[in-house]
Amino acid sequence: MNRYESAKEIYAQYGVDTEKALKRLAEIPISIHCWQGDDVIGFDGSQSLDGGIQTTGNYPGRARNFDQLKADIQKAFSLMPGKKRLNLHASYAILGDDKGKVDRDAYEPKHFKAWVDFAKEIGLNGLDFNPTYFGHPKMKDGLSLSSPDEETRQFWINHGIACRKIAKYFADEMHSYSLLNVWIPDGYKDIPADRLSPRLRLKDSLDKIFAHRLDGVVDAVESKVFGIGLESYTVGSNEFYQIYASKNNICCLLDNGHYHPTEVVSDKIPSLLAFSDKIALHVTRAIRWDSDHVVLLEDELKEIAKEIVRNEAYDRVLIGLDYFDASINRLAAWVIGQRSMQKALLSALLMPDKMLKDLQEKARFGKLMWVNEELKTLPFGDIWNEYLLRENLCFDWYSSIEDYERTILSKRV
Repeated sequence: MNRYESAKEIYAQYGVDTEKALKRLAEIPISIHCWQGDDVIGFDGSQSLDGGIQTTGNYPGRARNFDQLKADIQKAFSLMPGKKRLNLHASYAILGDDKGKVDRDAYEPKHFKAWVDFAKEIGLNGLDFNPTYFGHPKMKDGLSLSSPDEETRQFWINHGIACRKIAKYFADEMHSYSLLNVWIPDGYKDIPADRLSPRLRLKDSLDKIFAHRLDGVVDAVESKVFGIGLESYTVGSNEFYQIYASKNNICCLLDNGHYHPTEVVSDKIPSLLAFSDKIALHVTRAIRWDSDHVVLLEDELKEIAKEIVRNEAYDRVLIGLDYFDASINRLAAWVIGQRSMQKALLSALLMPDKMLKDLQEKARFGKLMWVNEELKTLPFGDIWNEYLLRENLCFDWYSSIEDYERTILSKRV
């Protein structure tokens, strides 16, 4: 008997069907963020980050154009199991002859056709999209959709409207929904004199952007606690966006790095599922604050996955990754993070949820604790290795990354 068959029998003693778990895991799409490959720089002219965002490190081999980023994505995706989507920011527009002539408020689907062609070529499950409200000279005084300057605010409203049309194009071309997520860095470094007016302007801006429903587009808003240089006040707070999303029947996106350290997204997921048709995730690894470290298989990631699986919310929770680390090989960062998310989902799929829920309902908390502790030492790794075999992926994938670094990345200047 091989190791998988042995592990299969062990899990069966807890009522867990490993075959069913493996089949389900292969069908859960994860949206991978393009911006890990080039440190969130993009292609439309920005040379540095602002808006409270910071990428640290200077590891050699950063992608500097579309062809390089496309090649890196394709290589990284070839080492990732399961269904994959690609998440783009508007700053990754392929402007061609329009560069320097067309600004973000006038981007069109044609500026992203090359991305659609690429997504189809490598068989992606879909494309997601984000307006880019940072890295631009028209972020006046660090404000966009909440700006008191009407010309500035209208520019960014137009950008949001243009991006929703592009997301609609993605949905039509890929025959799958496109998550359109609005996040803005707007806020103040020190204590503001007026907290309400910026939020009223943001509300009005969002109303204009989301004025009309677009088939295939899942609209979302994303909150944040603070950013570098914006420590005292963030216009798009959690309370603001959760209420706005609820009142306007759009999606609330939860980034597990965008809350106070004692808050956990795993507890927020079931609360929102009680009221919302869909919620979205940006999965990261926060260390002390929103530091966007590479996702690892840690306890909170496992809890996030459990809430998706135990509530059978596979079609209701849209999973995306969001981190950027320039201190290590960027492709390795992509693969480690995606595989960690898949491991967390598999771990959740191997839980005897019916048994555990029954113990809770019957107030048998001692036995519930005992079973949960026993589950921690079951041969999860053997099930994961079987999954990789079925996905035609090797265990020692890092040697492939090292070869790519030696032959491709090291030659970039």
